[in-house]
Amino acid sequence: MVMCRGIRGATTVEMNTREHIFAATKELFRKIIDENQIQKEEVAAIFFTATRDLNAAFPATAVREMGWDGIPLMCSHEMDVPGSLSSCLRVLVLVNTDREPHELKDVYINGASNLRQDALQQ
Repeated sequence: MVMCRGIRGATTVEMNTREHIFAATKELFRKIIDENQIQKEEVAAIFFTATRDLNAAFPATAVREMGWDGIPLMCSHEMDVPGSLSSCLRVLVLVNTDREPHELKDVYINGASNLRQDALQQ
């Protein structure tokens, strides 16, 4: 049975520039797609959040540049929790799949790799 399931991921961005945000977004998104062997037609929606110190570009625009059009994309700021990781970009990819949750791989890379030790992909 096909269900809508979520795949999470996060990375850090070196500098608050369009180029750095796009590079980090594309790296993270490619890893999620590759690790989970996702086809474009399986994606229901993609949600991005970024810490407030990342505001030079929309991560969704980077994914559109990769040819992922026709999919609902949304960007928002992450909650500003004192002591939390800065320069952090997070994503939730909703996919329609018949796979079980344990068969999907969350991807946490770069400075965000310690956010979820159980999901460490490197």
